[in-house]
Amino acid sequence: MSITIFHNTACGTSRNTLAMIRNSGVEPTVVEYLKTPPTKARLQELLAAMGTGPRELLREKGTPFAELDLANAKWTDDELLDFMLAHPILINRPVVETPLGTRLCRPSELVLDILPQAQQAAFTKEDGEAVVNDKGQRV
Repeated sequence: MSITIFHNTACGTSRNTLAMIRNSGVEPTVVEYLKTPPTKARLQELLAAMGTGPRELLREKGTPFAELDLANAKWTDDELLDFMLAHPILINRPVVETPLGTRLCRPSELVLDILPQAQQAAFTKEDGEAVVNDKGQRV
C-alpha cells in the first residue's frame, strides 16, 4: 500500500498525522519537503488531486508570505507555485497522498478519512486530545 506524507518534523500537526498513518499499520513514504521540495510538476499533480489551487495550499504563519505580498490577488497560480518552490516553507503541511485521496491534513485527524486501513490502537495527539479510542474508532 502506497501512502506518501509531505512532512515537516518541526510541525506538531505533521507529526500527529504521521503517527496516525503509522497507527493504521502502514509505514508511509516520508518526504521532508523542506529538505527535498517537490518539483513544480509534482506540486501541480498534488493540487489537481486535491481539487484546489495553490492559494489554498499557501502557509502564512512563520513564512515570508507577508513580505512577498502573497495575499495580493495580482499573483497568478503559476507565480504562486514559483514562490512555493523558491520558499518551500510556504507549502502548507502535511499533505498526504493515499489510494483513497490526497488531502491537506489540517487538522491532523483529517487523515483518517483517506487511510485505507483502520486505526489499530487508541491514538492521542501530542496536545493530549484523544482522536481514536482503544477499539480504533474515531472519538
